[in-house]
Amino acid sequence: MSREIRWHRFPDSEAVAAEAVRRILDAAGAAIADHGEFRIVLAGGGTPQKAYESLVEQNADWSHWHIYLGDERCLPRDDPERNSVMIERAWLGQGQVPMQQIHWIAAERGAQPAAGEYESVIRAVLPFDLVLLGMGEDGHTASLFPGQTHDPERLVVPVFQAPKPPPERVSLNYTALEQCRSLLLMVTGAAKQAALEDWREGAALPVSRLRCASGVDVLMDEAAGARLE
Repeated sequence: MSREIRWHRFPDSEAVAAEAVRRILDAAGAAIADHGEFRIVLAGGGTPQKAYESLVEQNADWSHWHIYLGDERCLPRDDPERNSVMIERAWLGQGQVPMQQIHWIAAERGAQPAAGEYESVIRAVLPFDLVLLGMGEDGHTASLFPGQTHDPERLVVPVFQAPKPPPERVSLNYTALEQCRSLLLMVTGAAKQAALEDWREGAALPVSRLRCASGVDVLMDEAAGARLE
């Protein structure tokens, strides 16, 4: 796996979202031309939400898209804090992608059973064509947090005692996230400055563990990248 990281800076979060949409559509077109479908992992968060809202307005071969989640919170299915609810409201609720090709995590069943169930789903579809992730202020990505360890043999892991609510979650493990053709991170906002600087300087953060055969692309806005050279 390549350790190469490519840093891309944009004026603001809207520009980051626009670039993400461009890359997603390019990856989709290439994947469908190559093997007939596009398998993408989606992230939660405010910046990805802007990209999803833009995707509603795009023209794509949606019938060949297959959607997966990088992580989910163990909350009721209709809880607005769930990633699936945000993504449905922003994009997938418009009906462009066939419902049977949207693979939510059944986190409402509890972290342990949901992780086991989703692992079976994920194992059958690897590698992904594109993994889209964000980064938290503490350097976490998906629901992989600092100070927590997970069995490297597991593709999907239950998360307990997360340092931010809710404490129970389900997350794709590093071993699943790195099995992709492209890995894209969206990082925006001044609150991410310190973590980005630490990552650039080689700190042992969850996000710094990410690998991809083609390298990792980081899309950041000026506010997040202000401390970087």
